[in-house]
Amino acid sequence: MTDRKPDLQGRLALVTGASRGIGYFLAKELAAAGAHVIAVARTVGGLEELDDEIKAMGGEATLVPLDLADMAGIDRIGGAIHERWGKLDILVANAGILGVIAPLGHVEAKVFEKVMTLNVTATWRLIRSVDPLLRASDAGRAIIMSSGAAHSARAFWGPYAASKAAVEAMARSWADETRNMALRVNTVNPGATRTAMRAQAMPGEDPDTLPHPSEVAAKILPLASPELTETGLIFDVRQNRFTRYQMPA
Repeated sequence: MTDRKPDLQGRLALVTGASRGIGYFLAKELAAAGAHVIAVARTVGGLEELDDEIKAMGGEATLVPLDLADMAGIDRIGGAIHERWGKLDILVANAGILGVIAPLGHVEAKVFEKVMTLNVTATWRLIRSVDPLLRASDAGRAIIMSSGAAHSARAFWGPYAASKAAVEAMARSWADETRNMALRVNTVNPGATRTAMRAQAMPGEDPDTLPHPSEVAAKILPLASPELTETGLIFDVRQNRFTRYQMPA
């Protein structure tokens, strides 16, 4: 894979969690590369700000205010894309929540269930909704946001770590199912980034010591390229390269 910015003219990209953080800046990168961005998030103000910035650079966006806990709403996105465009070229499944940093036995059931609903079930529902649309593209690209927490499984990070491990397992299965097609499916470990979620997890950390989400987004952008050949791998942003999943020794 090359660091060269891809040409995405005429391509259609769906980005969840697009109102802030990595999703916001990746939506901008996709638009700057020529893609029409379908931006999904709960926060209308953040979506409108994104739309203004995309328009200012001469790009185009369609805003979809949606809480991803609304599973029927996710289904409607796929239907609307099918009716208007008939295909989808790029999926960025970025939206997610941290939950709490706490011992597993102290996590409230409603908190655990919300993490699983938004991080896992909504991601699966999104995949189900747009899979036929990505298959209809000549070079469908799925970028599924994960985390190093899925592998480190650090103390007190249980719900979030479990959710991201589940997301990676789904992405791997999906990649294997579509290996002989034009669709490429990969997950991304962005590493610690200067986002609101990171501040929630590590409130004592100096955010200026972390990469800005715009820097992270710029490194993820090449995964949307029609020229990408890798599938079923993890892209490690800090290492700026793909890494393979390791089976237990």
